Amino acid sequence: MDQSLTILDQIKKEFPCKEVDVKTYSPLTLAFIGDCVYDLIIRTMVVETGNRAASDLHKKTSSYVKASAQAFMIEALQEELTEEEQAVYRRGRNAKSYTTAKNASVGDYRKATGFEALVGYLYLSNRIDRVLEIVRLGVEAINHASKVK
Repeated sequence: MDQSLTILDQIKKEFPCKEVDVKTYSPLTLAFIGDCVYDLIIRTMVVETGNRAASDLHKKTSSYVKASAQAFMIEALQEELTEEEQAVYRRGRNAKSYTTAKNASVGDYRKATGFEALVGYLYLSNRIDRVLEIVRLGVEAINHASKVK
């Protein structure tokens, strides 16, 4: 595997993927892939903190991936986002979803969908460095808030 390629480049190389302008994807499609990318980042972060029981890994991961946590993160990051990123977030937040979160308010669910759309947009734009920066800043905001309580 060529180490200079991103995972997205490698996927496109190994599987028949056509080139699509990421701006043409619906916000819910962006959120669909963004949810997975965000989950992978958080799971990797949690696993890298140490080998422990799967139930403990799940509990720690859930504290970051639940809608309320994602809503908190995106609110904390508003000033860090570019105009383009804010526009993508708003498109995702305002998208008409036909599902709802089991344990979240409608407002938090919409904000989380916007956050996931942003992550998906950046990932499909091959800007993984920016995805990682946004997630890191969000995780730092959550960790700081939990210490303040």
